[in-house]
Amino acid sequence: MDKLLHGTAADGTVRVMAAVTTQIVAEAVRRHQTSPTVSAAFGRVLTGTLLLGASLKEFDRLTVKIECKGAVGGIISETTAAGKVRGYVRNPQAELPTNDNGKFNVSGIVGEGMFHVIRESGYDIGLYREPYYGSVPIISGEIGEDFAYYLAKSEQIPSAVLLGVLLQKTEPFVSAAGGVMLQIMPGANEHIVTMIEDTIRHAPQLTSFVREGATAQDLTQLALGEIEYSILEEKPIEFACNCSPQRAVALIGSLGKAEVESMLREDKGALMTCGFCNEHYRLGERQLQEILDSFDS
Repeated sequence: MDKLLHGTAADGTVRVMAAVTTQIVAEAVRRHQTSPTVSAAFGRVLTGTLLLGASLKEFDRLTVKIECKGAVGGIISETTAAGKVRGYVRNPQAELPTNDNGKFNVSGIVGEGMFHVIRESGYDIGLYREPYYGSVPIISGEIGEDFAYYLAKSEQIPSAVLLGVLLQKTEPFVSAAGGVMLQIMPGANEHIVTMIEDTIRHAPQLTSFVREGATAQDLTQLALGEIEYSILEEKPIEFACNCSPQRAVALIGSLGKAEVESMLREDKGALMTCGFCNEHYRLGERQLQEILDSFDS
């Protein structure tokens, strides 16, 4: 089972978030039928979003939106305090040749653009609060560096972010995925920062470690080395969407009576597809008639 760890180290001067997201990324890739390079980019965004949202409170929601000029067109990922994440890409089948190192050209398929973070409180219980918006330019398109740049520039938190997705040629295509995010808080000892930088520089490839069975705690130790840490929370995480047949009916009804009458008359039904999870909802003639009847009740 995929898990997300949230902890602290060095007397609370370092925040650490680590996650194994193999099943989540595999499910997202399956649902959206993404190309290999898009799968690598999409998986990194989903993982980074979970790490960034590790400290969300109940009823909070965090959205990461990448608006870019590369072939992928854009990526959106959304997570909640319950450890659920969902997302979509604009052009799931976009693809590029591998780069000079023989690796997926994630930066090329993302390209230039903007990296946005939206934090919302009380979003699903009717308590409206002004959302927090933070935006920075995409500096590399490799995703991990862009999360770190956002934290440094928009939230003034120096950070190190490691994100990885390892693919294979057969289903489920994703053999390993995960990430680590370290945030350096005010008062952190310079020696601790140097130790972290050196540990990360010499750390083995994160996805190979995950493929061999590493847990979120193992990834935390991988990034911190000899530095001791305390776990504040460790929880299961999953790819999950809040769409439902009821929401599909409500959305059809929101189109108005004339539009529903047209669907019933011309198509004898309606098909709704959720952009976040690619789930299909089919409404038959009886359901459309019930929606029409509700307009007159």
